[in-house]
Amino acid sequence: MFFKPIIDLLRDEGHELLCTSREYREAIELAKIKHLELKIVGRHGGAGKYEKLYESANRTFKLAQVIKEFEPDTAVTFSSPEGSRVAFGLGIRHIGINDSPHAESVAKLTIPLTNHLFCPWVIPYSAWIGFGISKHNITRYRALDPAAWIKRNPKSYESIDIDNLNLDSSKNTVLIRIEEAKASYIADKKVESTISMIDALVNNLSELVNLIILCRYQDQIIEITKRYEGKANVVKHAFDGTSLISIADVFIGAGGTMTAEASLLGKPTISIAPIRFYVEKYLISSGLVQRASSSRTLIKLTQKMITDKSYVQKQKRNAKHILDKMDDPVEKIISFLKHPE
Repeated sequence: MFFKPIIDLLRDEGHELLCTSREYREAIELAKIKHLELKIVGRHGGAGKYEKLYESANRTFKLAQVIKEFEPDTAVTFSSPEGSRVAFGLGIRHIGINDSPHAESVAKLTIPLTNHLFCPWVIPYSAWIGFGISKHNITRYRALDPAAWIKRNPKSYESIDIDNLNLDSSKNTVLIRIEEAKASYIADKKVESTISMIDALVNNLSELVNLIILCRYQDQIIEITKRYEGKANVVKHAFDGTSLISIADVFIGAGGTMTAEASLLGKPTISIAPIRFYVEKYLISSGLVQRASSSRTLIKLTQKMITDKSYVQKQKRNAKHILDKMDDPVEKIISFLKHPE
């Protein structure tokens, strides 16, 4: 979603690009939807520390072979540990993009090996400097990452084929995004799961609204489908998340990117993320997102957002006002790639 416009613009200007990713369900399926050709190298390691280490080492080795043959002038990654290590080892300039200093394991493995870092302006320089990069090598854009695709195509996400979701057109629709449970910043810290809050919401509102649940991993899909059988629609195949947001009346997010995306699109949005982070704090302080820390609060907020028409209109106006003032991160990054400091 973030890199596609960058890739298209650079290719239109005649630059040669190689786009890589690892074997990861959502990345591969969404790339097909977006007609983005990827070279798949290695795979996701899951939640276990040994499995993460093994797959990372394996991918680093395979990626080194691929990149040595391609011989790029610059590597651009979303703070990929393997991409960072390979670029450093082969002496290639590495541009990193990262809006998640709370993902400390990734930051420790990437920020020291990053020649220049791009991030949203809501993240202070101090959040990065401790990982081993100087302030001079950080560029902050006045935008949240979803602005990169929302601002460029504001009207392209307004329709979606929902026949397979079995929605009742007479009911409001609530879209829930499950947490990234296998990410090290959640798995390693053993933070409390959000599942108990989602349980309460499903049990209280499944008869009153359409519930759509968007998972991250295949085993998550299987588990959640069994857990909420007959009560919620669990998305089995990849959708453009922005299009799913467009059919929802309320968005509930246990992560970061789609929560920011939904709120910037003007949807009433609730965060139930198991940890706190800078982007979420900004969204809450700006009035774009409300946070629920208990089942009771989550149910109460959801019911209010569904029934309060004035609140819905207020969110649309506030989101448009905030989004209009944001930079286009794509322009900032492409400008730097062409004219590095």
